Amino acid sequence: MARIVVGLSGGVDSSVAALLLKRAGHEVIGVFMKNWEEKDENGVCTSEADWADVRSVCEKIDIPYYAVNFAKEYYDRVFSYFLEEYRRGRTPNPDVLCNREIKFRSFLDFAMKLGADALATGHFCRLGEDAQGRKTLLRGVDPAKDQSYFLYMLGQQALSRAQFPVGGMTKGEVRRIAQEAGLVTSGKKDSTGVCFIGERRFKPFLQQFLPAQPGEMQTPEGRVVGRHDGLMYYTLGQRRGLGIGGSGTGERWFVLGKDLERNVLIVAQGGDHPLLYSKTAKGSGLTWIAGEAPQNRFECTCKYRYRQPDQPVTVEICEDGTVLVTSKEPQRAVTPGQSMVFYDGERCLGGAVCDEVLDAGMCG
Repeated sequence: MARIVVGLSGGVDSSVAALLLKRAGHEVIGVFMKNWEEKDENGVCTSEADWADVRSVCEKIDIPYYAVNFAKEYYDRVFSYFLEEYRRGRTPNPDVLCNREIKFRSFLDFAMKLGADALATGHFCRLGEDAQGRKTLLRGVDPAKDQSYFLYMLGQQALSRAQFPVGGMTKGEVRRIAQEAGLVTSGKKDSTGVCFIGERRFKPFLQQFLPAQPGEMQTPEGRVVGRHDGLMYYTLGQRRGLGIGGSGTGERWFVLGKDLERNVLIVAQGGDHPLLYSKTAKGSGLTWIAGEAPQNRFECTCKYRYRQPDQPVTVEICEDGTVLVTSKEPQRAVTPGQSMVFYDGERCLGGAVCDEVLDAGMCG
């Protein structure tokens, strides 16, 4: 029997993770992390409702529970990064950094202080082992819910202490187990989007922290077709919320790029504009699950965004530690700030953060 701390979010996945470990005979301790203290635009602190659900689940399955506040660590290590990326005109993925810096660093340290043998979460992914005895990160069995993409920054130290009890199950199976056990979270809606924004509208939220700098919308040829509210509010490939629909050819307008120096948003009509497509992207911040790259140059598959199907690519590590990722087929709207995550079949190898595309508009 092991002592296992379970990170409980108030959702069904982590609830069932705790239940399964308890049924397996382990000593289970539930811990709720509070990473954000601000109320939403309706004056509601969603963490209070989640904490109530955590208490209900823990009492139902008869395990002790605690709450721990990591709001300062979250602000310093994750939210500050989030703001800085938007200042740079990029589109960050704070959930990836949260997993490394908060859940599997600050929270893992807390679990170890409780005398835990392992830290478990409700992530849909699995663990394995390679020929050298190193931990490997595998996709979850449910392809629609696999979350290995968000865990690619984890290394051997974190994974050696991690457990993912629901990674070998489908979402339907998880909900069925929760319902049969009478857990209050069994029918709870999955959380989506960035945790600290919640159900709030993105623009007003960001305006609280970053000053907006409106400017012109221009076509690639330099024709002014409208005004933007601030480059930070837009991402590549975006078509909603531009406010210039119906003009020109009548086709929808899409964001093609950002000119930060001139504070200009580049837009064009039609979602298949050549400037939206590229084959080669440059990235930095390389991390490898195994602690090292498979080779300096190798072939694998890549996800340029979470919901994207795997894309065959060649990965080449440069002498300065950056990486070039070249896909076999042109990729649409590869976005600076987003994570490029590498896979070898079921195994997540690691990844990097996209800094720029090198050949937009040159794909034939």
